[in-house]
Amino acid sequence: MISGTRIAGLGHHAPERIVPNAEIETRLGLEPGWILSRVGIESRRYAAADEALTDLARPAAAMALRAAGAQDIGFLLLATSTPDHLLPPSAPLLAHQLGLSCGALDLAGACAGFLHALVLADGLVRTHGRSVLVVAANILSRRIDPADRSTSALFADAAGAVVLAPAPGASSGVVGADLVSDGSGYDLIKIPGGGSRLPFSPALSPQDLYMQMPDGREVFTRAVETMTRSSQKALAAAGLSAGYVDHWVPHQANVRITAAVERRLGLAPAAGLSTLEDFGNSSAATIPFTLSRAGTQRGFSSGDMLLLSAVGAGLSGGAVVFRW
Repeated sequence: MISGTRIAGLGHHAPERIVPNAEIETRLGLEPGWILSRVGIESRRYAAADEALTDLARPAAAMALRAAGAQDIGFLLLATSTPDHLLPPSAPLLAHQLGLSCGALDLAGACAGFLHALVLADGLVRTHGRSVLVVAANILSRRIDPADRSTSALFADAAGAVVLAPAPGASSGVVGADLVSDGSGYDLIKIPGGGSRLPFSPALSPQDLYMQMPDGREVFTRAVETMTRSSQKALAAAGLSAGYVDHWVPHQANVRITAAVERRLGLAPAAGLSTLEDFGNSSAATIPFTLSRAGTQRGFSSGDMLLLSAVGAGLSGGAVVFRW
């Protein structure tokens, strides 16, 4: 049994195309500054027409593998809501493209997918003694209705990755976690069409293949409550108070959600890490993307306490306390 884990490598990737708010505000007839004032996003990235999910995931994963150096990768977990195809899963293809010979699995956890994957990876590393590559990636620009301000203003494309490796004799890694779901909010964020309940057919409306969020106010309320409660429980499981958090990496959904959770938890504003303004909301990818950008720009120190929090469609969410 391995007594600890460590993040041996970080990686991130965003498409080249920058989509400023002005482009969306002009299309929707919104006044300049409308998006920034409401959600805190200035611009976002969209994938090129010929890019698939694995085309975004691969550079982020490769960056994390390079940073980690020689590692025995025993498994690959890919958190995504926009795989290359409905079948087969994309993770085996990604592993092949990276030259890995290991187990590989897609994980559909929406915006909380990376947190679920990280906790699963931590358990795999501790029990099997082999490193796990965790990748989160999404191309949400193809799942938003261009005429819908609630989704067009928010969602974006990006990928982030971490290599989680054994740390014998150390107490690093996941030291507290609270993963939750609340199916009573199942319909708050959804893409109705394409599944077994509303399968593809000539009668299927184009809008049924787009992201739908009909009650943004309820999503806001549930998100704040879930992220706050889960973070408190994860900190309690780690035996810590909010004052011990060195870095807080929330899911990059909406600046108002982040600010509300920060106030409720009593976190120091300086602890918060964000990429929301320049890269928007890429669902599960936002936390590892932000982690990697911060690691590149400012780095983390041994013993640093990280609090990661998210909530998304399902409703699925949670929080993780990770000791660097």
